[in-house]
Amino acid sequence: MGLTESDQKIVEPADHSARVRQMFSRIAGHYDLLNHLLSANTDRRWRRVVAARLGQKISPGATVLDVACGTGDLSIQLFEDAGARVTGVDFCRPMLEIAARKTGLIPFVEADALDLPFAEGSFDAVTIAFGLRNLADTSQGLKELQRVLKPGGWLAVLEFSRPQAWGFRWLFEFYSTRLLPRIGGLVSGSPGAYRYLPDSVSRFPDQVGLATLMRQAGYAEVDWQNLTGGVAALHLAKRPPAAT
Repeated sequence: MGLTESDQKIVEPADHSARVRQMFSRIAGHYDLLNHLLSANTDRRWRRVVAARLGQKISPGATVLDVACGTGDLSIQLFEDAGARVTGVDFCRPMLEIAARKTGLIPFVEADALDLPFAEGSFDAVTIAFGLRNLADTSQGLKELQRVLKPGGWLAVLEFSRPQAWGFRWLFEFYSTRLLPRIGGLVSGSPGAYRYLPDSVSRFPDQVGLATLMRQAGYAEVDWQNLTGGVAALHLAKRPPAAT
């Protein structure tokens, strides 16, 4: 489920981007701690799954663009596990500064996911983890990610989704809407950021909805894998090869 038509008229892309950038700038210093704490370190396992699945699709030394890379955890995982030549991109400078302190082996670039500073067909693969739902326009974001992919290149999207079992879904929604904002707000000093998380997840398409958007954006071989019962999902898709 995405923004309603009325919401889309009210929320201008530039305003949305500015608010999201400011929010992540405020919580950058606590971001890693809270990711690991609030997920009981499950987020680490999810990133390992991304690196393993994408590693099956690309060759060692392949070029990978990690969009909305934040503090660089997935970029580093792809570099270490998949043997990829990774470039990280994010529009939040405080996040990138933390990423750069973790490793000097990966270039990190400040840029907006809706307007990437790379030529068409620059990368063998593109990843985006927990960032697609933060874009002002999901469909436009998918098209921009496809633009910088080489024909035949792969996109990997790791994002929160919908748990499949009703009881588990209820527990997840209770945790994400009642407990997570309190804990995250207490530790980070920014409760609004952790109210934004469940709100943004509730507005984002579920597993089938995101797969549909990806096909509509022109991707082929779209598939997904539920993680932790559907709390998160990994979607993989290919930019179609160039016509001969």
